[in-house]
Amino acid sequence: MKEKLRNLLTVKSVVTLILTVTFSLLSADGRISGEQFMTVFATVIAFYFGTQHEKQENKKKEES
Repeated sequence: MKEKLRNLLTVKSVVTLILTVTFSLLSADGRISGEQFMTVFATVIAFYFGTQHEKQENKKKEES
């Protein structure tokens, strides 16, 4: 449990959460369109999960 919380508080995770909240608020306020929000959000989430996946794959290779 502590490790999951520690992983959540990494810089990459914090940046992802901040960007998600910021662009959600901008979209809800009408400052950016839904299409712009989805473009940015998809990019951020793809980067986050892509790097997480790569990190896990590297860890598995090191353990083998």
